[in-house]
Amino acid sequence: MGKKGDLSNFECGIVVGARRAGLSISQSAQLLGFSRTTISRVYKEWCEKGKTSSMRQSCGRKCLVDARGQRRMGRLIQADRRATLTEITTRYNRGMQQSICEATTRTTLRRMGYNCRRPHRVPLISTTTRKKRLQFAQAHQNWTVEDWKNVAWSDESRFLLRHSDGRLRIWRKQNENMAPSCLVTTVQAGGGGVMVWGMFSWHTLGPLVPIGHRLNATAYLSIVSDHVRPFMTTMYPSSDSYFHQDNAPCHKARIISNWFLEHDNEFTVLKWPPQSPDLNPIEHLWDVVERELRALDVHPTNLHQLQDAILSIWANISKECFQHPTESMPRRIKAVLKAKGGQ
Repeated sequence: MGKKGDLSNFECGIVVGARRAGLSISQSAQLLGFSRTTISRVYKEWCEKGKTSSMRQSCGRKCLVDARGQRRMGRLIQADRRATLTEITTRYNRGMQQSICEATTRTTLRRMGYNCRRPHRVPLISTTTRKKRLQFAQAHQNWTVEDWKNVAWSDESRFLLRHSDGRLRIWRKQNENMAPSCLVTTVQAGGGGVMVWGMFSWHTLGPLVPIGHRLNATAYLSIVSDHVRPFMTTMYPSSDSYFHQDNAPCHKARIISNWFLEHDNEFTVLKWPPQSPDLNPIEHLWDVVERELRALDVHPTNLHQLQDAILSIWANISKECFQHPTESMPRRIKAVLKAKGGQ
């Protein structure tokens, strides 16, 4: 039985060689295991065109979207990243003599390298914020992993008892995940559920403190005095460490600034650019906690159960989960430099 698929150039060469050696079509087919039709077609093409490539490569239905059509479809994607498959198909068919279906649109987009993905959620960065982020990256571009190991990271996060995932999709190529038109900007906002404050360094996880009310300057002063100072003096007795906090209003209150000034001989507060959660490694830990919460076999049904689950997940975070984000800081700094302060 002859082959059904295309022959390779080597196999076509064997066919031509057998025929030129004086073997008949039937003898060549019996010797090589190809059909008589295949032997005849390959040898005829070689005699007429001097080629040994299979003519079957040009068989099949003609593509409805040629190179020009792909450029047209690419412009539609660039104009509206959030367009649905139906919308793209409808817009493409306007003014075209031959219309296509949604299946053809999907196949064409995949052939062009586009996939439907959820957009990255990033902070809304103003021009002033961009400059401050760039200045921070320039000031720390020579810091090594060993330098970042001396930083203790902290932040607050809120975990909702019930959450809803956005179903927004965009069309993008693999290397366009951080293109401006492929992003969805977010702002820091509250929600509901349980709010916690936590800290960690490369060496170990720090405490996780539930916040049962709105975090103000007085409550935050209690946290830094009861948890930050013991952690810093224990982990960094040589007083060469840095404590990180973002620019939340309660962090910048006068009583907080005065407290840090009183203890500046024990550790230094890292000057942090605004709107920069993408630089904070603790965001990776919040993501781990969130994913572990969603993966629970029995989901919390009240805030008390939710708080217990969060504390349990935090206590069992592996060392790799909090060491690798710290080790990624040099790469994050380089990324901000490359983006000139952008996301």
